[in-house]
Amino acid sequence: MSKKVTDVNTLGEFGLIDHLTKDFQRRNTTTKVGIGDDAAVLMYGDAPIVVSTDLLVEGIHFDLIYSPLKHLGYKAIVVNLSDIYAMNARPHQVTVSIAISSKYSVEALEQLYAGIKEACRIYGVDLVGGDTTSSPRGMTISVTAIGTTQEEKITYRSGAQKGDILCVSGNLGGAYLGLQILEREKQLYLDNPGIQPDLEEQKYVLERQLKPEARKDMIDHFDKAQLVPTAMIDVSDGLASDLMHICKASGVGAYIEETKIPLNQEAQLLALKFQLDPVTTALNGGEDYELLFTIKEADLEKIRLMPSTYIIGEITDAKDGVTLHTNGGNIHPLKAQGWNHFKQEE
Repeated sequence: MSKKVTDVNTLGEFGLIDHLTKDFQRRNTTTKVGIGDDAAVLMYGDAPIVVSTDLLVEGIHFDLIYSPLKHLGYKAIVVNLSDIYAMNARPHQVTVSIAISSKYSVEALEQLYAGIKEACRIYGVDLVGGDTTSSPRGMTISVTAIGTTQEEKITYRSGAQKGDILCVSGNLGGAYLGLQILEREKQLYLDNPGIQPDLEEQKYVLERQLKPEARKDMIDHFDKAQLVPTAMIDVSDGLASDLMHICKASGVGAYIEETKIPLNQEAQLLALKFQLDPVTTALNGGEDYELLFTIKEADLEKIRLMPSTYIIGEITDAKDGVTLHTNGGNIHPLKAQGWNHFKQEE
């Protein structure tokens, strides 16, 4: 009798992690928080150490037809630092490991590391280690980011409560639309390698995709306002998916007001050109790396004074689910579609 084989796609990324790690026991008192948040939290002395790691795989997370290696190195660092900021912490060190095939020259890797160096300079972090090895094809990049914060300031996904105000640190949907331009031009190039790319002077959306920035400034704003969010996550999978992560961890529901979702004007016009609903790109696009967070109602005035910070909804009872209140007054349940919603193939 053949043994049952389960396709990993039936579980999804987070379901697979839960399935594989559910029987692991915590054995060390220094491990305060493990799997299940933007970063792990370790306690060695008074200051928590916050650690996050990510993989970027060629052909899955990046395409070198349109991703310059310098931009890729920069982005590899930034997306990891974003996880540290999502814990209301500040990153200090990173490690970088790469697996590369023989197609990569020393000069190509110098470009990659030039981007890594620039990100380390801008965000004030040190490259302290890593590893290199060979790969049968393509490139895989693994970055680990390490940071610290004060224990009373650390923010988890699990702290949201009914009545909390839902906020986001900036515009959403731009990174996905940048990807649409790049993918379109890639297909045209493959069909006709002599063609010149038409990037439509869409600098904003292209930078959101190729060279994103982590919201380091928000940690400064929180400190200045003496505000600690009740829950927080970075918007990497899409607004709907990442809000559901907060709601699941906190045991609450939430609603978003469609009219309050921040959309860049350039991105809106581009979405319409691609015959896409701008709100859908904001809800499900991902890779914007803004911070989605909740605050107590008593802190509302502090948020109103923060630059580029938007109030988009409220936390409710878990029984109310996670919903979108539309312009027309209708209420629709949100689905955690995220990246897979836009993926053309498995």
